Amino acid sequence: MAVSKPKLTLELDAEGRLTFPEALRKRWGLAPNAAVEIRTGPQGLLLCPQDPPLAKIYLEPTSRCNLDCRGCIRRSWDEPTGTLSSELFERLIASLKRVPSFSAMSFWGMGEPLLHPRIAEMVAAASALGAEAELVTNGLLLSRETARALIAAGLDRLIVSVDGASPEGHAAGHGGADLATVQANVRELRLLRHEKGGAKPEIGIEFVLSRGNLAELKRLRRLAFEMGAAFIILTNLMPYVEELKEEILYWMAAEKPWTNSGSPFSPRMIAPRVDARPENLAALNELFWSGCAAEPLPPLSRNPDADGHCRFVEQGAAAVAWDGGVSPCIPLMHSYRCFVLGREKRIRRWTVGHIATEEIGAIWNREEYREFRRRVLEFDFSPCVHCGGCDFAESNEEDCFGNRHPTCGDCLWARNIIVCP
Repeated sequence: MAVSKPKLTLELDAEGRLTFPEALRKRWGLAPNAAVEIRTGPQGLLLCPQDPPLAKIYLEPTSRCNLDCRGCIRRSWDEPTGTLSSELFERLIASLKRVPSFSAMSFWGMGEPLLHPRIAEMVAAASALGAEAELVTNGLLLSRETARALIAAGLDRLIVSVDGASPEGHAAGHGGADLATVQANVRELRLLRHEKGGAKPEIGIEFVLSRGNLAELKRLRRLAFEMGAAFIILTNLMPYVEELKEEILYWMAAEKPWTNSGSPFSPRMIAPRVDARPENLAALNELFWSGCAAEPLPPLSRNPDADGHCRFVEQGAAAVAWDGGVSPCIPLMHSYRCFVLGREKRIRRWTVGHIATEEIGAIWNREEYREFRRRVLEFDFSPCVHCGGCDFAESNEEDCFGNRHPTCGDCLWARNIIVCP
């Protein structure tokens, strides 16, 4: 979501050098001798740390869920589900106090965060560190008491996952979930927020696009207004079960992400790439040109010659699963089966470290992890999404460029096809 940033003016000293304030150096991990990449463009200079500092944690409070959706990732794995312990969370918070660049925590993963009995306390702990706190939920467990606790905890952003803008459409995609209950729960949260006289948490909607729910888009703007949503995230379906592999809308991904200007009174829109087929475009255009402004996604890569772009790595994010394992991104938090452009693919989890035995800062600075981030920023992986015709594409173990596990050439997140909050 686009957020306006305060402007900062830096002055060159007598020898033509830029001096950064201490707070900014800490925020961007600019220790002495740190390398900074400079790119030129029509607007001026872009400065980026060559190795992004740890800024955001995706935390999975639990991998359990109160729904059983037909396309859920839990249908494609054989690992046990579980819930993050208080001890592990407290160790993580303690170690993040020693990471000056840390600025955001997103509570979600492959389960329903509101199932965790201490979720409000966890949000409060992240907020106490000065981090932006967001939470992704199906909304069914958002009781009055939970809503009140999340507001008091300082939650900045609540994203409600819906797969349909009508009761029938939502129930079909969300395991029979009742959309009216979700709407009522969000309405109650808004009333409590109003009583407190605040604007937090900001409310958003995440909508997973598929052939089956494309017709629901024409009702999505109205649903957003009814729920008081400030933004809508459109993303694509990742099929975890074979019966859904033909439901995707990105066989021939559109050449560029959607952008358009819109009304300031309509929800903002974050949209993925989709096929430029007439039946897809008709539904999308009806939504976009109703006044919703589609925000541009970031350029595909810091490397202009690269085939993909990883927002997880570029934004300095790491993912922590319920068992304390640390991975570079949400897609590598678990081992599972999925279908990429109709091809079956086995993804093996990659855990860089464990917060039970190591500080998160030490894990982030481990040489193996730094080298992985370097490869991802360059995105020197084989372009499996354009080929996918060999045995290498059947897993993320190895690719034809010689890269070893984990390989990212088939990653749909890296191509703005699947969009995460």
